[in-house]
Amino acid sequence: MKKGYKQLVEEANAQIKTYSVAEAQAKLADPNVQFIDVRDIRELEREGIIPGAFHAPRGMIEFWIDPDSPYFKPVFGEQKEFILFCAAGWRSALTTKTVQDMGLENVAHIDGGFGAWKAAGAPTAVKEKKV
Repeated sequence: MKKGYKQLVEEANAQIKTYSVAEAQAKLADPNVQFIDVRDIRELEREGIIPGAFHAPRGMIEFWIDPDSPYFKPVFGEQKEFILFCAAGWRSALTTKTVQDMGLENVAHIDGGFGAWKAAGAPTAVKEKKV
């Protein structure tokens, strides 16, 4: 293997903006900031969510942010800062690097992801399961 996940995450972290939980939490009520949850729907239902976060699964993010894609989501066309997170901060680091490379400006991610957010006692909510 030429590069393992650890090296990929390390390289991504060297090129992206990372917020601590406290820094991200301070931006939670800012109308110019949109939190983006890249976890799988089952993780949201099992672990909870950050109130107001937009769910954009990692497997679809490139298609959802590209205005030329038939899957484009208008939230990504807004002039906001996007703060991505996953469970531990690995997927969100890689995703932040990818969307930054695609040209999405003003992006960052949360160090330690939702796990660190929850451990710090930051606000969470329950994600209702679809029936």
